[in-house]
Amino acid sequence: MLKVFKGWLARYFSDEEAILLTLLLVIGFAIILTMGSILAPVLASVVLAFLLQGLVAFLERKSIKHIWSVNIVFLIFLTLFIVILFVLLPLVWDQVTNLVNELPRMLQKGRKLLLLLPQQYPDFISPEQVNLWISEASQQLGELGQKVLSFSLTLLPNFVGLLIYLILVPILVFFFLKDRELLLNWFTSLLPSNRPLMKQVSDEMNDQIANYVRGKVIEIFIVGAVTYVVFAFLGVNYAALLGLLVGLSVIVPYIGAAVVTIPVALIGFFQWGWGNDFIILMVAYGIIQALDGNVLVPLLFSEAVNLHPVAIIVAVLMFGGLWGFWGVFFAIPLATLLKALMSAWPRHQDQNNGDIQTDSETDTV
Repeated sequence: MLKVFKGWLARYFSDEEAILLTLLLVIGFAIILTMGSILAPVLASVVLAFLLQGLVAFLERKSIKHIWSVNIVFLIFLTLFIVILFVLLPLVWDQVTNLVNELPRMLQKGRKLLLLLPQQYPDFISPEQVNLWISEASQQLGELGQKVLSFSLTLLPNFVGLLIYLILVPILVFFFLKDRELLLNWFTSLLPSNRPLMKQVSDEMNDQIANYVRGKVIEIFIVGAVTYVVFAFLGVNYAALLGLLVGLSVIVPYIGAAVVTIPVALIGFFQWGWGNDFIILMVAYGIIQALDGNVLVPLLFSEAVNLHPVAIIVAVLMFGGLWGFWGVFFAIPLATLLKALMSAWPRHQDQNNGDIQTDSETDTV
């Protein structure tokens, strides 16, 4: 076993650059896992600056000076930041509280419908099962109300810290955009001058991650905004909340659209019942999902992420469990990074095969 382990090390870690890259990845993951909450403003600023860098580069290609490109992009970002903070979030939070207050009435209506099931399907559903479902739903409803109340109360003592974050993030985004080349040159100066492995991985990942992350953010905004406009036009209750949920659902491939269909259908049902309005709502929602998958996604993502669906689902579960929302958002880029590392990693196969063959022959003798 020791000889096999030594052969594995000799095969994959005989290159000094591979060892350095492994060390950098381990340190990076350790910092995020242990100090992620402390460095949250910095990490969020890096992500936002990365998203905005494409627009800065676009303006620079139009012969606009770097500092003016940064100022224009930063003003656009600051405007969107203020709109989200003072318009969208209060609207969504108000609809969330209204929905929580409306849940008891919805539960009572659902209870009446459930009580009819034993009469319609006596061979499959018993009154005891219905009562059990109702009691569990009531318990979950009570816990949800307590969580919403406790969440709103916990925001009060953290208001100062939240205010600091809201000031720090825009400032950091500006300096990350303005001094991007300076910061990159400083970081690369700490690395070896000859780094073909790192260059191969970075070149392979740069276009894919940039296209995916920026395209995904644009997709979230477009799908969320279109959903809100359509639902508001149809008169659906909690249109802003549902628009936000549908927009965020595109982050999780294959699963998000199916999961978010449940609240859309439930709110439509409790508002209108099994009527024409409910059918129109579900048809409109289906059209939005179809246009997103068949028109918007091919237009936004010029570089397809060549990953198997099983690999994507595993990456979403694993990184989402580690880092929550950001882990889910960056699950596919991180999985693509791992794939690029495995493809570019140096292997001394011929020498190791000889070593392994010699070890096997020695063991046989």
